[in-house]
Amino acid sequence: MRWPPYQHVIFDCDSTLTQVEGIDVLAANAGRADEVTRLTAAAMDGEMDLEDVYGERLRAVDPTRADVLALRQAYKDDAVPDASAVVSALLELGHEVYVVSGGLYEPVREFGVALGVPADNIRAVGVEYDQLAGEWWSPHQAQERYLAYGEGALAMSQGKAQIVNELTGHKAGRRMLIGDGTSDLLAAGSVELFVGFGGVAVRPKVRAGAPVFLTELSLSPVVVLAAGPAARGRLPHQAQRQLFDQGTAMAAAALWNDRELADAFAAAVSAVDKV
Repeated sequence: MRWPPYQHVIFDCDSTLTQVEGIDVLAANAGRADEVTRLTAAAMDGEMDLEDVYGERLRAVDPTRADVLALRQAYKDDAVPDASAVVSALLELGHEVYVVSGGLYEPVREFGVALGVPADNIRAVGVEYDQLAGEWWSPHQAQERYLAYGEGALAMSQGKAQIVNELTGHKAGRRMLIGDGTSDLLAAGSVELFVGFGGVAVRPKVRAGAPVFLTELSLSPVVVLAAGPAARGRLPHQAQRQLFDQGTAMAAAALWNDRELADAFAAAVSAVDKV
């Protein structure tokens, strides 16, 4: 049985491509970890709307531009181990890869580009800074302090679907979204397949609601789910084929809440094995 390919692969960032939540890193550095982490967890678990906590968390942290830019390295240092290899394999197989995140734009963009995602395919939340904060007469912008965030779709629990549609809705091909949070689950209706990611944090609503839920700290199953089990032979490098084999095994062992989809994947794997 042929597994349908998903041409457009859309990743969340925090707790999906990287093991950290950027706002929680800022909070820890500002000594506000307990307060902000609680709000982050409530939003990601679907207990509070993201728009109700987004501004509150940033006001509590009150970061400078330098604090925000430092997240670029935090994301890279704690990247999910095979994130870069997964993006590379997807691009090798001809897929379009995107990052759509409720994180802050500057660090998310640089991290996504470092993984190999085209800059034009990255969306996150912009931040405005108070240009009179710190040594405002200095030509350096590092001490500009947080003033406001862009109150757009990605700062809302139900806004991610809008951005996914803006990026991919006019393009041919099926779409797959991978993420850990309730905002990702709420965007499932904008794609043909939603894959819940629990390798970093398990959100009960996402675990129960995703058609397929990944439990290992690896994104390798995404390559197989996006391209189909028969795509292995199209990968030119042995390391990529090993990644694909790992992903096939992990996808088979994932939590499949959609039994029909699980049977279709198992049949596709079996068909390849018989060739």
